[in-house]
Amino acid sequence: MPKYKIAVLPGDGVGIDVTEAAMVVLEKIGFDAEYIYGDIGWEFWCKEGDPFPERTVKLLKRTDACIFGAITSKPNKDALKELAPELKDKGLSYFSPIVRLRQEFDLYTNLRPCKAYLGNPLNYRDDLDLVILRENTEGMYAGVEFHPVPDEVKNALLLHPKMKKFESVPPDEMAISTRIMTKKACTRILKAAFEYARKYKRKSVTIVEKPNVLRETGGLILDIARKMAEEYPDIEFWETNVDAMAMWLIKNPQDYSVLVAENLFGDIISDLSAQLVGGLGFACSGNIGDDYAVFEPTHGSAPKYTGMYKVNPIAMLLATKMMMEWLGEAEEAGRLENAIAEVIREGKVRTYDMGGGSSTLDMAHAVASKL
Repeated sequence: MPKYKIAVLPGDGVGIDVTEAAMVVLEKIGFDAEYIYGDIGWEFWCKEGDPFPERTVKLLKRTDACIFGAITSKPNKDALKELAPELKDKGLSYFSPIVRLRQEFDLYTNLRPCKAYLGNPLNYRDDLDLVILRENTEGMYAGVEFHPVPDEVKNALLLHPKMKKFESVPPDEMAISTRIMTKKACTRILKAAFEYARKYKRKSVTIVEKPNVLRETGGLILDIARKMAEEYPDIEFWETNVDAMAMWLIKNPQDYSVLVAENLFGDIISDLSAQLVGGLGFACSGNIGDDYAVFEPTHGSAPKYTGMYKVNPIAMLLATKMMMEWLGEAEEAGRLENAIAEVIREGKVRTYDMGGGSSTLDMAHAVASKL
């Protein structure tokens, strides 16, 4: 019997291409696993009204971890237009399957390593090694939104004096998105950040927030962070406003090590950091909970490149390395990372984003050859 059961969700567009690339290296490295493919994505929204079918939820529950490709997401109005005709009057509403997956399995840590590999012509600097931990289930992405705004919601918000100026705005001319942060979620993402820094001997943890404006939610996570920092005297603790962080990451990114943030701010900062080390073609991600994890490249589905095998699969290959590491297979994870680094350093095989003409599978086979 294989040691692991791995769910494989290629998803949409180039997610299918890079997933195939991942399977090339997994086969070459001889990873001891059974791979079980599942349905997720735009196709299933259009024909079933559910981009994350219940059968896929059940599949994930009987596996050890998941490799995820990419997903197509569109605003709800546009999504409704593409539903099968027989589903259009069913009152369905589109919700991102990857966000639902994170919430359904309580994958509260989004781990984004952003490391510069020598020889990558896209590096901003060659000495960068950032890790961003983003709270993955709450914040601005909690999904509690209203448009039009129900009277009950508006009346409740009118308890706040700053809501008074919106009192005469018609319900259909107003939209509200909430930023919900709980003590539990703030505590565990901060704990994950400090523990990661200690485990990997990182020098600092920086919280990225905006508590001078978002006083209640930002204040909550900052208060918890300050108290927690006292438990880790061996790790420097820094506080930075999110707008300033964007500036400092351009000015002196080499000064930072571990960054931690709520959902929206973490999403923005991690993409900025990814660009410093080559862009989304190098940006891997782990959605990690206490008992399950999903690993993915952070790029989108890029529909215009579907089936062309054009995009860079390194982000997916690094996500595969993260999966091995999370499963406790550090030796195999290290072998894969070393192979990826060697191919980048040699520079003989480069996809279009790196200034070359190699295909997705060319890159995958080049990495496999180093294994």
